[in-house]
Amino acid sequence: MKKKTILKALALCMAAAMAAGAVSGCSGSGGDKDAQGRTTISVGNWPSKEGTELDTFNARKAAFEENNPDVAVEPDTWAFELKTFYAKAAGGQLPTVYLTHYTEMPQIMEAGYSADITDALSSRGYDGKFNQKILDVVSKDGRVYAFPYEAYILGLACNTELMEAAGLMEEDGTPKQPKDWYELADFAVKIKEATGKAGFVFPSSGNNGGWIFMPVAWSFGVDFMEQDENGAWKATFNTPEAAEALQYIKDLKWKYDVLPSNTLIDGTEYYKTFATGNAGILIAAGDIPRRLTQYGMQPDQVGMMAMPEGPQRYVTLLGGNVYCVSNEATEEQIDASLRWIETTSSYNATDDYKTNTDKDINTKLEEGQLIGIKSMSPWSEQAESLTYLNNLIDEKANSNPNHVKLYNEFVENCPAEIQAEEPVCAQELYGILDSCIQEVMTDENADCAAILEKANSDFQQNYLDNLDF
Repeated sequence: MKKKTILKALALCMAAAMAAGAVSGCSGSGGDKDAQGRTTISVGNWPSKEGTELDTFNARKAAFEENNPDVAVEPDTWAFELKTFYAKAAGGQLPTVYLTHYTEMPQIMEAGYSADITDALSSRGYDGKFNQKILDVVSKDGRVYAFPYEAYILGLACNTELMEAAGLMEEDGTPKQPKDWYELADFAVKIKEATGKAGFVFPSSGNNGGWIFMPVAWSFGVDFMEQDENGAWKATFNTPEAAEALQYIKDLKWKYDVLPSNTLIDGTEYYKTFATGNAGILIAAGDIPRRLTQYGMQPDQVGMMAMPEGPQRYVTLLGGNVYCVSNEATEEQIDASLRWIETTSSYNATDDYKTNTDKDINTKLEEGQLIGIKSMSPWSEQAESLTYLNNLIDEKANSNPNHVKLYNEFVENCPAEIQAEEPVCAQELYGILDSCIQEVMTDENADCAAILEKANSDFQQNYLDNLDF
């Protein structure tokens, strides 16, 4: 039986109970026209509680319907959750527009629960406007099944003062780029020898260790899971490649001795250690400045670089969100859905976009955040909105642009593969990998292969074998 058939069959079983209690008007299963002949679309992720967020959504709805009198928007408070998604989809209960993640797209496209929006995008002028590498993640057989909304990729952040002390800065203020993970370890050694500070910091708790370990392991050739022809998932990280990747983390602690003495580091401690000048380098996304100012780190102390290469692959992790349109949507609903999405994301540099972007950057400047990093964008250079944003970043930059040049070039040209997070049970996997990382950081004699054998078995038995969708 084909995977798509299995997914739908399982979802239909779960949908039976939902169908009996379905309420009309709160999902995409209702009619596509209202009594006034307007095209109706239901929009997911609608706030359910009174407050500023709900007021913002309601104001957006009112303005949209005034500017698009042929469309009626119906709020739907459902937000994407994997355990409920397939049942809702099979039962025809998906909102017309729903927000999900890049990591879910292969499954959603395979199951057929997202509309093909290729022609609608083309008719609205989107050809060439999206970042092609990101568009590839939401495409299948040359057709597009989601609207990329926001994105990030991981690279390296560095403390420029510690790098300078270790002789790792060029004269023009550009950090020296470690080509691979082993050269990164050498850089970390130099930082510690020159400054007495940890050369590198790596998280190990709160699921952060597993998340950061993910692209490192991919670059060593690790595949964490695979799906068989019947749709069942199998854990696959009890391999020599995975053991080599975990050994690298172990070596950072015991061979190179470049990590902080505290080895139980969650997300908060991870960024705090770096921001307070107690670590030279860490893996981070382009939004890192917002995580640093509360600890007093100044813009000119922050540098960013590309992700290092691994022994098997050059790859980085892609995260972010996309908008999907229900597979049951009509052509009119698809068009109306795109118009709705455009109220918050468009290639056009509208007056509202310029005003909001200017306000956002000025607020960051007032907060003391670094301005200069050009994070991964869903848009290509052909998009007016991206051109406007990047020009504004250049104009408002408050540090030596060479400090972040390597990361900006990495984002713009991205020689690495970009890969979304694992498709199922990602957070549970991160938790299990946290434990693996803690073991090798606290036990110099830890057996990486044995640790991963148990972790692989635990992940299979406790999570993958219990999937009910």
